[in-house]
Amino acid sequence: MIFHQPVLTQAVLARLVPPSDDGLIIDATLGEGGHAEAFLSRYPALYLIGIDADGSILQVAQARLSPFTDRTRLVNAWFGDFLGRYAEQKSPDLILMDLGVSRYHYEESARGFSFDRDEDLDMRLGPDLTTTAADIVNTADGAEIADILFRYGEEKFARLIASRIVRERAEAPITRAKRLANLVAAAVPDRYRHRRIHPATRTFQALRIAVNRELEQLETGLQEALRILKPGGRIGVITFHSLEDRIVKRFFRDKSKECTCPPEWPICQCGGKAELRLVTGKPVTASEEEVSHNPASRSAKLRVAEKPLQQGARPPNPPNTAARVRARRVKGDR
Repeated sequence: MIFHQPVLTQAVLARLVPPSDDGLIIDATLGEGGHAEAFLSRYPALYLIGIDADGSILQVAQARLSPFTDRTRLVNAWFGDFLGRYAEQKSPDLILMDLGVSRYHYEESARGFSFDRDEDLDMRLGPDLTTTAADIVNTADGAEIADILFRYGEEKFARLIASRIVRERAEAPITRAKRLANLVAAAVPDRYRHRRIHPATRTFQALRIAVNRELEQLETGLQEALRILKPGGRIGVITFHSLEDRIVKRFFRDKSKECTCPPEWPICQCGGKAELRLVTGKPVTASEEEVSHNPASRSAKLRVAEKPLQQGARPPNPPNTAARVRARRVKGDR
């Protein structure tokens, strides 16, 4: 069996190092288990919990991780839900989220993720979901479809594509991925039809995100990951498009601030302390060599943050720059 090659593996291993030999890592988006295999191979006493919403890909990961069955636990669940109900005694030292879609889903799942294949237009990553991509394109009104394409795919021709979808489905329901890809290509201006990136790429991305509520899962997952992470532990997130990366960047930035008071408050009153420390200022990207061997890594970005060891409250009115500036402004107004 040929397994999916994970992206940024060496960068991940270099920045997510377990603090002890018997540490615990949660791979929140296990996929085919590539990153999990790398961690378990490098650290002989490390224990791993692997989560994936797709039971069929868990079977692929199970085969890949068969040499490590005594140190793995595989869970069929949405990672945001699992982390939200995590109540085990041992807190994880490391949490990894690789938000990419596995090659398995494009090439073997037969669920319409690829615009190059004539498959049912499904796109569900978990069987518990009831709405498919075909449901959206055949039942939503034109404005809603355009909104989905623009919001989740940042598709600048969203209205043109939505209008074409509504017109085409009036003749016959759109139930196959290949037909959707062809009508999207026909909807966009000629100059966009023969570029390196297929004109249906953003449409398929948007529908997949909407069907699986991926951004909601990410926001929930980040909050819950921070809650359960052991002090001194690290969170690493690999994103593949700007929507995901903005969410992760904003979350890490906001949680790394010492003062979370509204900017109009003259003096800090929260008495809080930064909940995270940024490990990567700018995201880590793949080298030219990695991209040449693994083209999927081209758009990958890794961000890492650490939960500080000391989580107690700090004294009120800390002498940080922002607080001093606001205090001087108030004093000057008197």
